[in-house]
Amino acid sequence: MHVHHGARRSSATRVTLLTEGTYPHSHGGVSVWCDQLVTGMPDLDFDVIAVTGTGHEPIAWDLPGHVTGVRSVPMWGDPPPGRPPRGRSRSRLADAYEMFLAALLDPRAETGFAPSLYTLAQAATEGLLSPFLRDDAAISVLTAVWNRPGLAVREAQPTLHDALTATALLEHALRPLAAPPPETGVAHAVSGGVAVLPGLAARERHGVPLLLTEHGVYLRERYLGYRTAPYRWPVKAVILGFFRLLAQESYRQAALVTPGNRYNRLWEEQGGADPASIRTVYNGVDPAAFPPAGPEPEALTLSWAGRVDPIKDLETLIRAFAIVRARRPDVRLRLFGGTPRGGEAYRERCEALAAELGQADAVTFEGRVEDIRDAYAAGNVVMLSSISEGFPFTLIEAMSCGRATVSTDVGGVREAVGDAGLVVPPRDPEAMAAAAVELLGDPARRRAMGEAARLRVIEQFTLRQTIDTFRGIYHELSRRDEQVPTRILVPAATVAGLGSLTG
Repeated sequence: MHVHHGARRSSATRVTLLTEGTYPHSHGGVSVWCDQLVTGMPDLDFDVIAVTGTGHEPIAWDLPGHVTGVRSVPMWGDPPPGRPPRGRSRSRLADAYEMFLAALLDPRAETGFAPSLYTLAQAATEGLLSPFLRDDAAISVLTAVWNRPGLAVREAQPTLHDALTATALLEHALRPLAAPPPETGVAHAVSGGVAVLPGLAARERHGVPLLLTEHGVYLRERYLGYRTAPYRWPVKAVILGFFRLLAQESYRQAALVTPGNRYNRLWEEQGGADPASIRTVYNGVDPAAFPPAGPEPEALTLSWAGRVDPIKDLETLIRAFAIVRARRPDVRLRLFGGTPRGGEAYRERCEALAAELGQADAVTFEGRVEDIRDAYAAGNVVMLSSISEGFPFTLIEAMSCGRATVSTDVGGVREAVGDAGLVVPPRDPEAMAAAAVELLGDPARRRAMGEAARLRVIEQFTLRQTIDTFRGIYHELSRRDEQVPTRILVPAATVAGLGSLTG
């Protein structure tokens, strides 16, 4: 679905935001960040290619006039339109797909990933890829690759059901390749993974510079998520191989990588990004929009804000709260934030855990709050229990509001907090509880810590700094693009030695 919005300005720098599951169709930290960039730069024109669930999600943000178009790419809705390939094009696509799968499963064949990916991208543009992947031929290609001698995955004895599952997952993951890629300006992927696919295609076909910002480490989060996914190892080997090689290709092809913290930078360098192409840009908030929260609540309260999601590890927080309450029975835990579609089972699991631990009367799920500042004001201490984060907005917002915080040591949390909060290991209820009890019992320390936290935000993490930095990057990459007078782009299929799909 493509929604036209404002009018294009021929003189304005153009940025195409590439998103997945976030802006402009949902709320959350990354969506807030996108909205901040867009609204903070009315002098630039923005388009959005948004990877969504079904394609029927409504736009959740008020889009300013300089957002000139939003294209929704559904991962799980109706497949892209197209037709099955025939004749030689079918054979060439099958060859490219075989090379692609071999790269995912055989370390000796990884050099074939990039050329085969761009061949698949061309097929997606021609409407051939999705029909091919929904055909029995794709299943046959995968089973043949799985059964090659010497492959470790062969020892797991993949089944036909495994092949059907893995092929279906790849078909969905590759759907963003069917979206028309940007032809000018800068393509800015605001996460790794499948959101980057149109940006890689834009760079390959049109020389459009690719900017990659990772708030969390996409590949690490896929590893965490698939650890408990209900798939057999052969399926996980295919999908995780895809995400790993896609991350490496994204890092190699990005003109600039802008992690939100130094922790992400380590992953990106390990994944093949040139250190010279990495520039850390911290998230920022407007201290005027998040002023001191005022008096603490009279009843001792721990508050948390975010989306109800396994990566936020609310189970550890609830277990920690049970330990806290054994020492301070008068304490409450208030959880603010919505439950994403599909996350209802996780919320129910958390509610059941609170009841099992005898804390149902003191743990409240408040849902989405109209003003997020109310969530921070509701706590004497603001908690963050995530197992993966980038540079979390909820943390620096709470700091700007002058609240003391207890956070898990993941991503850029320690960089954000410095000495102005307590940081504990992830998945450690005892350590989290000890930190919370320590602060709950010391009002003077909470007050001093909150004041230091707000000062730290004002000095280092303001929204104006973030917007000015990215405006400069956009102009820098646009100029770099304009300095290339002529682009001769060789079709990826030719590079791969596979010939034209339609020839």
